[in-house]
Amino acid sequence: MPLVSVVMPVYNSASTLGASIRSVLAQTHADLELLVTDDASSDDSMDLLMEFARQDERVLPQAAPERGGAGRARNLAIERARGDYVAFLDSDDLWLPDKLQRQIAFAATAGAPLTFTSYYKVDAEHDGEGADFIPNGRVVRARERVDYRAMLTQDHIGALTAMYDRTVLGTRLMPEMPKRQDYALWLSILRDGTAARGLAEPLAVYRSRRAGSLSSNKLSLIPYNWALYREHEALSVSRSSRALAGAAWHSLRKSRI
Repeated sequence: MPLVSVVMPVYNSASTLGASIRSVLAQTHADLELLVTDDASSDDSMDLLMEFARQDERVLPQAAPERGGAGRARNLAIERARGDYVAFLDSDDLWLPDKLQRQIAFAATAGAPLTFTSYYKVDAEHDGEGADFIPNGRVVRARERVDYRAMLTQDHIGALTAMYDRTVLGTRLMPEMPKRQDYALWLSILRDGTAARGLAEPLAVYRSRRAGSLSSNKLSLIPYNWALYREHEALSVSRSSRALAGAAWHSLRKSRI
């Protein structure tokens, strides 16, 4: 059975962290390690992590030396990974119990080193969990196949569902950017012609963040997308402009659905 390294960044997440961790430990594919990096939390997150570690040896917490953001916290965890696969889950989201089992089988069948799944999107206050938990939120459908060109205009991969094969790709870190680190990682994997494959079944639960309106959140990402296209992907001004326009169109279309 392949070992899966689950990467989880934590910052002041004590109120949701327990449910997220339990959703990992309850996986039907039990051969996993949960690599958690606490990014200098000021709440009880680290105490909670240590309690889980005492109860289950698969939970492997680490304190970041200083506050570095989610990208750096994820990379500190990825650097410790021993698994055949690396999967991602944030500390306020959830997995359904058979997420890893189904995704590993799908990855083997599809022959794809990067896979993702559909997921449920629920309100931030949602507190359901457990083996008999049936989410009733909107389903964000995974595309069957995503290549580099398609990803330039829209990030089709929900980070809470993403998993890559270390035996094929090696250890791949996220570029240390202020935002869009996960998006940059998927692009770097797909840049050489690799295609990501999506599993239609929703196997994770995303809690909507309520920091601001949808429109303001989308607008705030424009400079980060531009930096991603120009600096990380080294695209020309004209191609970056086309990608940015495509991203804006997709965002507007999604907001009307």
